[in-house]
Amino acid sequence: MSQALVIGHDAHASLRRLAPWFAEYGLDGSIVFGANGLPQSLDGYDALIVLGGAPLPDDDEHYPWLPATRRLIGEALARHMPMLGICLGGQLLAYTAGGRVERRKFQPEHGMTGIEATQAAATDPLFRVMPHDYTMAENHIDHITALPDSAIVLARSKRTPVQAFRIGPCAWGLQFHPEIAQADIERWDARQKADIETDGFDWDQVVAYGRHADRDNTAAARRLACRFAAICTHRDEGTGR
Repeated sequence: MSQALVIGHDAHASLRRLAPWFAEYGLDGSIVFGANGLPQSLDGYDALIVLGGAPLPDDDEHYPWLPATRRLIGEALARHMPMLGICLGGQLLAYTAGGRVERRKFQPEHGMTGIEATQAAATDPLFRVMPHDYTMAENHIDHITALPDSAIVLARSKRTPVQAFRIGPCAWGLQFHPEIAQADIERWDARQKADIETDGFDWDQVVAYGRHADRDNTAAARRLACRFAAICTHRDEGTGR
């Protein structure tokens, strides 16, 4: 079983539905809460996964493990080790490589959201298994507003010009959350619901659209997860198509 270091930014961080899909292709994720201390290097790991969270990528004062996280991302880039950054994790990848992340530069996104592939996705090692249009969960007010010149944009949405990108041969950043299912969204608490309604979203409409998109979302998220695991474990056949 190949091992991925999974960095979480709160004590309850989880891979959720990604974990069993990864396991189908021989990838196990060991979750480490950043506040508990991170490994000094990626020795002994086959991949790096950085999950989402509340801060901006440079909020070191309130999240003192972010410098160590950025250092490990830099190491993954240098080693050409497969990496997947989800939401904050994708923003950290962009920032570490020289990009820019800003708060409320564009309109926020919450709940299931339509994603559109770019032309580059068709030949990308990971995103080539994805359909041109798919739906993924979103919950963010921060956006990547500039990428390093070497980055390749792989997906966008109406409100977000960078939904997915790649740096180097095998480091991918996502703004969306493939680990979050519609059932997870429907368990959001009263504070979360109030926050998204403050941002102009109607909760009943969020739920209704999510239920409509649930089957296609699950299929697309599984394709992405299985393909990433196959890349990490060097299994190129049967990758979720």
